[in-house]
Amino acid sequence: MGGEQYVIGVDYGTLSGRALVVRVSDGREVGTAVTEYPHGVVDRELPGGGDLPPDWALQVPADYVAVLRQAVPEAVRAAGVDPADVIGIGTDFTACTVLPVFADGTPLCEVLEYSDRPHAYVKLWKHHAAQPQADRINALAAERAESWLPRYGGLISSEWEFAKGLQLLEEDPELYHRMDHWIEAADWIVWQLTGVYVRNACTAGYKGIYQDGRYPDADFLAALNPDFADFAERKLAHQIGQLGEPAGILSAQAAAWTGLPEGIAVAVGNVDAHVTAPAARAVEPGQMLAIMGTSTCHVMNAETLAEVPGMCGVVDGGIVRGLYGYEAGQSGVGDIFGWFAENFTPDGYRQEAERSGLSVQEYLTALAEIQPVGAHGLLALDWESGNRSVLVDHTLSGLIVGLTLATRPEDVYRALIEATAFGTRKIVETFGASGVPVTEFVAAGGLLRNAFLMQTYANVLRMPVHTTASAQAPALGAAIHAAVAAGAYPDVRAAGQAMGSRGARSYLPDKAAADGYDRLYAEYTQLHDYFGRGVNDVMHRLHAMRNEASRDRA
Repeated sequence: MGGEQYVIGVDYGTLSGRALVVRVSDGREVGTAVTEYPHGVVDRELPGGGDLPPDWALQVPADYVAVLRQAVPEAVRAAGVDPADVIGIGTDFTACTVLPVFADGTPLCEVLEYSDRPHAYVKLWKHHAAQPQADRINALAAERAESWLPRYGGLISSEWEFAKGLQLLEEDPELYHRMDHWIEAADWIVWQLTGVYVRNACTAGYKGIYQDGRYPDADFLAALNPDFADFAERKLAHQIGQLGEPAGILSAQAAAWTGLPEGIAVAVGNVDAHVTAPAARAVEPGQMLAIMGTSTCHVMNAETLAEVPGMCGVVDGGIVRGLYGYEAGQSGVGDIFGWFAENFTPDGYRQEAERSGLSVQEYLTALAEIQPVGAHGLLALDWESGNRSVLVDHTLSGLIVGLTLATRPEDVYRALIEATAFGTRKIVETFGASGVPVTEFVAAGGLLRNAFLMQTYANVLRMPVHTTASAQAPALGAAIHAAVAAGAYPDVRAAGQAMGSRGARSYLPDKAAADGYDRLYAEYTQLHDYFGRGVNDVMHRLHAMRNEASRDRA
């Protein structure tokens, strides 16, 4: 291989983990492999049995180790490189994906006596059952005018560490007191690789309310629940590693799992969205990067600190050093399309898709994209998984207006695509109105393969949508951080310039379509505010009724 050096990026997604082998000198991707999580998303019943309530989404941590055992060595074999030429490994993870562990890192769910306890498992990012706790955190923080609250757009999400931790305390206090660490999966997997627990600065800042070197104080936490007073000090506080730094070196055990050399650099963990920015060459102020998959995360940098309503957070150096990193997002995007295709597509459509050699979603897209804007007569709200930004309310739900007996599946499918684009426009406009203008829009992730979806976003946003060259940009981003941790580059920005890339295709807005979407977006905004800002709380009432009925059944 002529003395070339390589790094491994491992991207932990919602349903699978991907390993990518990348050449250090230029970012060329030379081998990849994917491992599906054996347990997937646990949202109906625990692995050993036992029903779960609504809004729960768990995972099994052993599935993450399976990725190291299977995908990493398979990717190295596919690349045809000598493992001795691999100098580092980096990882990224969905977030906030968090789990309770003992002092040695053992997850509570791996102890037999706790394996039937839901709170012993990983709480995936889309676990939304902690909304009541999030509501209390937000109300108290607003009442006390906590200085950190504006850094999160005025609202803390039910997806994040504090809400999920408070839910654990109040619903299973025994497990809460038994755990030693409430740890992000991003940091737990690095612990498995190195034998060392290092808390990454990205999740600490965005998901753990760690601002200006401190967490919310004990008085605030005690006001939520007296037993929660020492949550930050005892369950969260730990050494914090900066992005691109080495968390440690690959242990003998992890070397045996992966087939990589013991002692190579292991990068500090990171979030899948944030790690992607250097891979997409989207780290300069004004460049918004949307990582589009089951959900969409929007990240961007700015030189100034601003308060953006409903953002997921702003962290100094949260993406790269020297800039403020902003985050927003949509809880459901690809998940919404998949849900509709799986549950509401007639058999005749499925059969025709199979005859055409297309997936169901590809077939629906082919039928939908030939329609003029507005021809289906529909308008949808993209809240089937709640709203992350800008409303930060996971008890909101989806809505479709305009259904008639003439409505066809492809009509609804297109309306759902358009709704997610409208949701992104709402985020972009909110950033601009808050003094953080979006001057360039870049897209990454699995949804890039749908050209109609990308064109719709360009039309709705009225701005070009640029794409990444890599089909697996988060894994490439993790590899870029591994190269920095191994000392191949001085910092993440330099490594991203050398190893990252943009795609050859950009989608330009069509004026006629954009004009039509302006009209629909105005209607979307009215629905958004009517149902999302308290004018009509019917969605909250329906959500409460569903949960009451679920408890009655149990």
